[in-house]
Amino acid sequence: MAELHQWQRDILILVLLGWSNFLPILGRVVFKERLSTPLDLGYKWIDNYYLLGPHKTWRGIIISIVGTGLAGHFTPLGFILGLKLATYSMSGDLISSFAKRRMGLKSGNKALLLDQGLESFLPLWVLKDSLFICWSEIILIIFCFTLLEIVLSPLFYILHIRRSPH
Repeated sequence: MAELHQWQRDILILVLLGWSNFLPILGRVVFKERLSTPLDLGYKWIDNYYLLGPHKTWRGIIISIVGTGLAGHFTPLGFILGLKLATYSMSGDLISSFAKRRMGLKSGNKALLLDQGLESFLPLWVLKDSLFICWSEIILIIFCFTLLEIVLSPLFYILHIRRSPH
């Protein structure tokens, strides 16, 4: 990534993070209900809420990881770093879904910062050295990611791409 300026690298990371989180939504739009097996297989936790909820599917996870890896292949980040970025982002998303279910929030319910926080913070923190980013860049990328998600989610809902406006 030596040929990129710092700001170019940060934008590229932000775009790949956004792409990794948009791909599961795109997968649902393209495949409809096909291949939509929930990760938790419909099991419930001791609190009688789903472990993750019906919106977290094998299809979404696989499409995100493979699709972001492929996108990364065409950038200076490369295929493997793209795979890792999506894997950690999806892991953060699953952790936040588990936490939201424990708080009694249903799939699609809004939990500002919890929704965007872990799915952007976890990959940036774990891959900090591989991405050659510092803490101020991590904070800036998380801020931009959160802002973009807050702005774009209602638009995607209006366009019938998302199921909920947040």
